[in-house]
Amino acid sequence: MMESIQAAFRREGLVRVKDGRILGGVIAGLGRRLGIDPWPARLLFVAVLMLIPGSQILIYPILWVLMPQASETPAAGAPWTTSTG
Repeated sequence: MMESIQAAFRREGLVRVKDGRILGGVIAGLGRRLGIDPWPARLLFVAVLMLIPGSQILIYPILWVLMPQASETPAAGAPWTTSTG
C-alpha cells in the first residue's frame, strides 16, 4: 500500500528533494511542485499551519513518510556545491 501511495505522489511530482532542503526536503519538494522557491514555500507552509493549531506536529511527519525521495542526483557545478580555486 505504501508503494502505491508513493508512486501516486511521484506521478504528481510530489517528491522530497535533495537540493534546498533543511530537514527532510518535504517543503522544498512541495515548493518545487508548486513553482515556488523553498524559503517562500516554508513561510507559506508555516502561515497555513498557524491557522490550524497542532497540525504542524502531524502534517510534516506524515508527508515525510508518504513523499518518496527524489531520484535525481545533483549535477556537477550545482549552486550548492563548493569549488576550490
